[in-house]
Amino acid sequence: MTTYGLPVLYTLFVWWFSTGAILYLDRLPARTHRWSMLATTVILVLSLYGLAISSNSTTISAAYCAFTCAVLVWGWQEMAFLRGLLTGPRCIACPRNCSEWQRFVYATQTILYQELALIVLTALIAALTWGGTNQVGLWTFVILWVMRLSAKLNLFLGARNLSEDFLPEKLRYLETYFTRRPMNLLFPVSVSAATTVAVIGWFEVFLHDANSFESASLNFLCTLLSLAVLEHWFMVLPLPSSALWKWSLKNSSKDSGAASTDADVVTKLVTLNSRT
Repeated sequence: MTTYGLPVLYTLFVWWFSTGAILYLDRLPARTHRWSMLATTVILVLSLYGLAISSNSTTISAAYCAFTCAVLVWGWQEMAFLRGLLTGPRCIACPRNCSEWQRFVYATQTILYQELALIVLTALIAALTWGGTNQVGLWTFVILWVMRLSAKLNLFLGARNLSEDFLPEKLRYLETYFTRRPMNLLFPVSVSAATTVAVIGWFEVFLHDANSFESASLNFLCTLLSLAVLEHWFMVLPLPSSALWKWSLKNSSKDSGAASTDADVVTKLVTLNSRT
């Protein structure tokens, strides 16, 4: 059981710590942002190299390496997004009286560069691992991408918890494209589909020898997918999910008065834009 449990614990730690580390770095003084972005870019290059090398190995350590490298690549684009480097051509709040279709088009424009970057990164990882026997890295990145896209759509259509605490002040305008309501029609579909895939995967985990590459690989992927489903539930349940990363958000209160004023304006726009 320890052998099965180690990949689960490792995935839990990587998921929790990497999210917190990105949020923490983004909330440090602006003078540190250039250096942290440079450091994560170096990590990006090394991670892509690690994915290429590990793709030809089917050892358990190679599975750990591929999974970790894929998460680090994902972390780079998350950091770039929070810094405003990978957002979109539209960087203003949503107009008050636009139609739902217009709001969708505007919302897409706010995150267009990130989505294009994700396409490029997925294609790059696929090219680097093409023909390899270890595809853990590619599938890890695909799971992160698909479930993040699902989360974005659910926030757009309506959720109870919008995770506003995770957005830096410069991206607060994104809140005006969210909808606050108990649930939307897409939510049960996306959660049910992801849960079904996760359950099938977990059955497959225990069909293989606990010390095998296949078992470890499926363990990483199924745990990650299960955590993504949990994050979806955080959107509709009355639970303060941000408490999990309270340590990384503690310095977010050091914003300037001007930023606070901007946040107040955005909050009013969110209220006007909310669906009940």
